[in-house]
Parts: sequence; structure tokens; C-alpha cells
Amino acid sequence: MAQSYVTVDQIVNDFVLTMEFDDYANSVSDVTIRNLAKRAVREFGFDLMKRLKAVELTIDLSTNTVELPCDYVDLVKIGIIGSDGLVYIFGENKNKNILEQQQPYQVPDYLLGFDDFIYRNYVYATTDGRLYGYGGGHYSGEYRINLENNRIELTTGTSVDTVYLEYIADEALSENPSVHVYAEQAVRSYIYYHIVERKSNVPLGEKARARQEYYNDRRLANSRLKSFTKDEALKTIRKNFKQSPKA
Repeated sequence: MAQSYVTVDQIVNDFVLTMEFDDYANSVSDVTIRNLAKRAVREFGFDLMKRLKAVELTIDLSTNTVELPCDYVDLVKIGIIGSDGLVYIFGENKNKNILEQQQPYQVPDYLLGFDDFIYRNYVYATTDGRLYGYGGGHYSGEYRINLENNRIELTTGTSVDTVYLEYIADEALSENPSVHVYAEQAVRSYIYYHIVERKSNVPLGEKARARQEYYNDRRLANSRLKSFTKDEALKTIRKNFKQSPKA
């Protein structure tokens, strides 16, 4: 079994075991070290190593909403899974009403369902028409995220009772968070730097060294986690220079 991830418990235990008696971090409790490690996991999860999760949520048909997961950070995609196994995503509609029991008002029929277009009327074959310049962009449904009520408001064009949600999760909320081995040293440096940065008995030179070491380890972890391989470069080149079919 591949061991590409290391848990926070392992990092904290190794950090404590490797401290010397004259170390500046020697007087810090294990609880503080663990809290700093979880903060590092959370911070890295936003930039270096985003943890993606996918869930299938049941729609509350009375309100056409789904509740956001407790570890939700940001949305990647939301939609329904078709018979071909692909996800047909919903489009975001920021004009959706998020107020509860809001009184609707009458608007002209030709405006219903359309938020903006260039020309409403045009003449075609002696008939007065509409929607010239409306544009494209067709989705299988619409959504709007309502963070205040911890839910996603939905409008679906089909009779579905579940939706597929893919999102960035807060790994620090896991029972035993883990990080990729590429970022293990960066987590150690983060812990040490944030321990000594506010200590009055630590020399400024040591604080500056700890800060520089942390950012160096962070950049190294970032380069390893987001490396651009030769095969990816060749694939990009071939895609950009692909010839179009001739008539």
C-alpha cells in the first residue's frame, strides 16, 4: 500500500521526539503543537494541496435546497450524473431569491426567466419576435450558494431528487488530518516558526531564520506537488498545434 500521506499525529510525535532540551520550542505543550499542525494543514489546504471531496446530496423538495457539508470550503462543481456517467453541471444564477417567504411581484411575461439581453423585439417574416442577442450557455439546472443559511438554492429542469456535489474540504476538521509527504517538512517548519515568532526570549536572528526556512520549505513543497512533467508539456504542445480537418 502506498504511503503518500502522513497524519498530523505522526508529525506531532516526531516533532516532540526530535526536540532537544535547549530547543526554543522545548517548553511548548503537545496541545499547542497539535493545534499549530492543524492550522498548517488548513492553510496548506487552501493553496498547496486542496482536498477534493464528492458527495451525493438529497434535495429538500419543499425548498429546492441541499445542505452544505460541515467541512465545505469552496465549490468545484454541482450537477446531476447522467446515464453515461458524466456530470452535467448547473450554472450559477446570482439573481435567485434567497429570502424565505418573500412576496413575488408581477413582471412582464417576456422578462420571466431572462435576466439580460440586448434587444427584446425584432421583426422576422412579418412577425414581431423577441430574444435577439440572448446568447448561449445552457445548463441542466441553476444554483446559488446561500452561506448564511448553510445551503445551496437549486432550480432543476428535470425531476431529480439528488445532486452531485464536488467541493474543497477543510482537512483540518477530519478526525485525524493528513498531509502529503511532500509537505511534511513544511508543516514542521510552520510549527516551529509560529512557536518562536512571539517569544520574547528568542533572538531576532533565530526568528528570521525560522521564517525563511518555513517559506523555503513551503516553496519546495509547492514545486513538488504541482510539478509539470515532460509528458504534460508534450501533450499541451500537441494540443495547441493540432491541425484542423481540411474540406
